[in-house]
Amino acid sequence: MKSLVAAFILFFISFSSFAQKDYDQENSSFFDRVYLGGNFGAQFGSVTFVDLSPLAGYMITPKLSAGVGVTYQYLKYKSYDDSFSTYGWRTFVRRNIGRQFFVHGEFENLSIEFFNSGTETRREWVPGLFAGGGLFQPIGRSGGGFMISALYNLLYDDIRSPYNSPIVLRVGFTF
Repeated sequence: MKSLVAAFILFFISFSSFAQKDYDQENSSFFDRVYLGGNFGAQFGSVTFVDLSPLAGYMITPKLSAGVGVTYQYLKYKSYDDSFSTYGWRTFVRRNIGRQFFVHGEFENLSIEFFNSGTETRREWVPGLFAGGGLFQPIGRSGGGFMISALYNLLYDDIRSPYNSPIVLRVGFTF
């Protein structure tokens, strides 16, 4: 297992020669500083789960960016007739450390369905405050790439949180 993790890390570090989106801070337009991306996840079978979480960010400086995103998650168990939807928004700030590493802070607010009693449900907004960091691997010369991050939810509530743990791992992309 250790050798697999080491190979994974070396694979991503080996691509560091590809440039991230560089821009002239004084002469770049608004759209030169905008980036898009997000997360997508899906599982099918006895449980159907779909997660769509696009984001838009803005490079404030070459190392500091901020942005917003939305989240939609769909969940259906084959053994139940009902399906559940979770939706919400997030805002984040990210600080690049070198060319591939970053620290990340984020506030998220999700509307989640909970069972009241029997088959009745109620919807509640559940906040999350995340802090952590990650690795960005540029792909090509356009500024896009792949990222993986580990975040800790400082507002984790083991009863209401949609996450199984206060530690959340994310895999995403930007272009």
